[in-house]
Amino acid sequence: MRVLVTGVVGAVGSHVAEALARIGHEVIGIDAFTNYYDPAIKELTARELEAQGIRIVRSDLVTDDLSPHLSGVEAIYHFAAQPGISASTTFDEYLRNNIIATHRLVEAARLVPSLSLFVHISTSSVYGREAVGDEETVPKPTSHYGVTKLAAEQLVLAAHRDRGLPATVLRLFSVYGERERPEKLYHKLIRSALTKKPFTLYEGAREHRRSYTHVSDVVDACLRVLSSRDVVCGEIFNIGTDETMTTGEGLAIIESLLGPIEYTLVPKRAGDQVETAANITKARTLLGYAPKMSAREGLRREVEWCRRLLHK
Repeated sequence: MRVLVTGVVGAVGSHVAEALARIGHEVIGIDAFTNYYDPAIKELTARELEAQGIRIVRSDLVTDDLSPHLSGVEAIYHFAAQPGISASTTFDEYLRNNIIATHRLVEAARLVPSLSLFVHISTSSVYGREAVGDEETVPKPTSHYGVTKLAAEQLVLAAHRDRGLPATVLRLFSVYGERERPEKLYHKLIRSALTKKPFTLYEGAREHRRSYTHVSDVVDACLRVLSSRDVVCGEIFNIGTDETMTTGEGLAIIESLLGPIEYTLVPKRAGDQVETAANITKARTLLGYAPKMSAREGLRREVEWCRRLLHK
C-alpha cells in the first residue's frame, strides 16, 4: 500500500512512518521543516527515515501543489500541525498550520480515487482544562492550539459527512518518548539532568495529572486503524493510556534514573491542562487497542535516546 505521512520528521509521525515501512508499505513523507524547534533534530530524523527507504518531500501544505505527492496514495496520516501552547506562537500561525493546511490537504485528498483512509491526528487539548470524558464529551478548548485543532477535526469530518471522505480522527493524549519535541516536559527535563542545569517548572505543574502515552502505543493505534478501515470512517477515537500519573511522579522517575534535579519555579502557563485521563473504551472495543508501555520503561527509553542525541 502507498501511504502518505504529513509531518513525517516530527516526534510521532516519524515513528509511524518507520512502522509502516517495516511492514512493507511504500511510505512518502511530507514535511515543511519549519523552525519551531532546532531544524538539526529534524534533519537527523530525516536521514534516519531515508535510510529505511522512506521518501521525504520538503513541501508546505499551505502553499505548494500537493497533487503530485498524492498519486496512487491509499492512506494518509495527517500529523503536520502547529503544536503546543507557547505564548510566542501567534494565532495566525495556528490558523495557517492547523486549519488552512488541513483544508488544503482535505481538498486535494478528496480528488484521489485510490484513497481508502484519511487519518487525522488530533489532541486531547480539544477537551480543554480537564480531558477526562469519552469521545462524546463536549469539547471546551482553552488554548489557540486546542481551538484550531478542533476546527481541523471538523474540516475533516465535514468532508466525510458531505462528500464521503474515508476519514477518522485520533485524539492523542500527552505523547512522550524517543524524538519528543525539545520544548516538551520530559525532553527538557532529561536534558537538564544530563547537562546539570536547573529545570524551569510551572507553578502547580507537579499536581497535574496526565495520561502520559508512550509513542510506541500511539504507533500501535495508528496501525490498527489501517487494518480496521471498515469500522473507523467517520469516528473519533481517544488514543492514550488509561493509567494516569501526576507530573510530580514523572519527575521522580527521571530523578531515579539520572539523579537529583534543581528546579526553578515560574508562574503557571495560560491554557495548560490540569488533568487528562484517556477514556479508551471505544478504541479497546472497536480496534482492540491496549497500551502496553509502562511509564518507567518508556522514560528509560527516552533517557537513552536523549543521551545519544547529545552526542550526535
